[in-house]
Amino acid sequence: MSAFLALGECMVELSNAGDGLYRRGFAGDTFNTAWYMRRLLPQDWTVGYATCVGTDAISDAMLAFLAGEGIDVSAIRRVPDRTVGLYMITTENGERSFSYWRGESAARTLGDDLKWLDGALRGRDVIHFSAITLAILPPKSREVFCGALAKARKRGAIVVFDTNLRPKLWESPEAMRAGLTMGARTADIVLPSFDEEQILFGDTDPAQTLRRYRDHGADLVAVKQGGGDLVLWQAQAGESRVRAHPVDPIVDTTAAGDSFAAGLLAGLATGKTLSDSAVQAMRLASRVIQSPGALVPSAPEGL
Repeated sequence: MSAFLALGECMVELSNAGDGLYRRGFAGDTFNTAWYMRRLLPQDWTVGYATCVGTDAISDAMLAFLAGEGIDVSAIRRVPDRTVGLYMITTENGERSFSYWRGESAARTLGDDLKWLDGALRGRDVIHFSAITLAILPPKSREVFCGALAKARKRGAIVVFDTNLRPKLWESPEAMRAGLTMGARTADIVLPSFDEEQILFGDTDPAQTLRRYRDHGADLVAVKQGGGDLVLWQAQAGESRVRAHPVDPIVDTTAAGDSFAAGLLAGLATGKTLSDSAVQAMRLASRVIQSPGALVPSAPEGL
């Protein structure tokens, strides 16, 4: 049996249900990817999630939800006197913005227990994390966390890094650039978004983004361009592009990149070519952004 593991922070999600009411759910970038992976991968794959939660009622509810969705929660650590983070989604013309409450989030201690972290990573075939995973950690914990991932990579795991940016979570632009560089150097596969790379690094074209992550040691880089073409680079095959198709209507872009990652990784894991995996990823993301919220049960159907 093969094993996929995502690491990061799953949070309480409040999404607009209309009439001034909000619907409670559970979501978070790397968890969203795991959720879609569970729906795309065959049952001979386990899909796990590693994070830290509290010992309170909402943490219990989150664990029950994850387990009920088919996610292996055995790698989740309980931390007394902590809880889980919360965020609220506001959308305007399909674009989302977030308000966060995560000061007491147990996930901020992901790098505090190296023995637990190393145990969570052992025996995994594919390991997925993001820049948000790094951003919520104190600087020293980021080094511990990435060191553990580097060891897992040396043991043979395929490490995947989504450069998902939330600038407000970082101490400074310099810390954000250093964090992305640190994360990329641990990874076999890097999934950047060109608009974010333009802002953070001053990239003038996707080729510049590809070169940076290639030079950091990636074997595969997939540069997303929103509604534009996907630009790929693979060590064995070089650069290629996959054409994007217009999506209408765009209802909510929450989890667009998270579902893209799942579509790409699930395709590669099940033997699809890179091109076919990329098409699957783009098709899944396009379906997700036509529905509200991060988790869209109908989106993987027919892929």
